[in-house]
Amino acid sequence: MQLFYAPDITLPEYTLPEEESRHAVKVLRKGVGDMLHITDGRGAMYCCRIISDSAKHCTVRVETTEQEFEKRGYRLTMAVAPTKNIDRYEWFLEKATEIGVDAFVALECDHSERRVIKYDREMKVITSAVKQSLKAYLPSLEDMTPFRELVCRPFEGRKFIAHCDTPVVGKRYLASAVTKGEDALVLIGPEGDFSPEEIRLAVEQGFEEITLGTMRLRTETAAVMAVSMLSVVNNM
Repeated sequence: MQLFYAPDITLPEYTLPEEESRHAVKVLRKGVGDMLHITDGRGAMYCCRIISDSAKHCTVRVETTEQEFEKRGYRLTMAVAPTKNIDRYEWFLEKATEIGVDAFVALECDHSERRVIKYDREMKVITSAVKQSLKAYLPSLEDMTPFRELVCRPFEGRKFIAHCDTPVVGKRYLASAVTKGEDALVLIGPEGDFSPEEIRLAVEQGFEEITLGTMRLRTETAAVMAVSMLSVVNNM
């Protein structure tokens, strides 16, 4: 199954952009009569037949449509401080998208070593992961957002902050704290962890302190582990 992303897809016929047309015809060697799949990134999965195999203007006819394709029973927002080495942050975006995330927030913290990301580049990483893992939902990405701004926003669901400092109230193991079907927002800090002031503010704003275990984890590893824990709990 080959998946293409087309947020502007039209029915019953649609012409792929030139780059996607070239990929379908020249790289995958698809021709008239062959099938391919397209998602709009909003949950719809279209099964299409090629009716014109031009390398610049590959046109398909939509034959069947499945709405809410493999929709998950919970929504997950991951607010993670981008790592100094951007490759590690992009690895997190890729793997988390494959596992299942609805929204990413690039979090700017007191101890952040990176305070700028290339939004368009990171969205390409996410989009590529969506296509590779055959997802019908494209996660959103919020550009660099100050910690204090994010934690003071309303959020309908459980809110968690993972940190290695002395707990303000008390920590719970994430996998034991969540319940199947609950929407969640998880904060993962930078290499230097959240500052004590940030932790206290988060707790005051209703965030629950969590641990991911006894292992010492890098930022991107901790973030992927949190996504995996929530996936396991919700698929039990």
